[in-house]
Amino acid sequence: MHPLINLAKSAVENFVKNGKIMEAVDLPAELTKRNAGVFVTIEKKGDLRGCIGTYLPTRINIAEETIRNAVAAAVEDDRFGKIEEDELPHLSYKVYVLSYPEPVKNLKELDPEKFGVVIRTGPLAFPNEKNVVFDGVLPYKTGLLLPGLETVKTVEEQIAIACQKGGIDPLKERIFIYKFTVEKYEQ
Repeated sequence: MHPLINLAKSAVENFVKNGKIMEAVDLPAELTKRNAGVFVTIEKKGDLRGCIGTYLPTRINIAEETIRNAVAAAVEDDRFGKIEEDELPHLSYKVYVLSYPEPVKNLKELDPEKFGVVIRTGPLAFPNEKNVVFDGVLPYKTGLLLPGLETVKTVEEQIAIACQKGGIDPLKERIFIYKFTVEKYEQ
């Protein structure tokens, strides 16, 4: 099992059993020397049980990002109740490490199998496209969809779902589309 999967699983089990967020200690350098956005998906017998993530790094490294997002997926995903201790043996995990979002200039650049999307509203706030700013404070809406989802076959579906997730009406609001890739690890 990949170290990120072990880390996500340990973080969830530790929090559910002890109510504490574990520390990232004695981990491989690949997890502590790099930072990136991370999504953690938890499934129970093949059904989604929680999914929370960050598309930009909010912690010092991907180990810390994975721990925090695994715990959040277990107890903060509003679509589900908190994971209980008796569920732990029945859970499986996926961890996605995201690349930095890049502006999309043409929809032909997108492929829902290869790229995830971030859809944002608001004024053109990125005059230098290499310097994408997501500060989380501005009153803009954001929707995200990971790549490689079995039910999403077209770019149009991908954008529509991301807009829906962000509460965005693309017919009434100015949208900006960003793409990213993921490194996917699963149990």
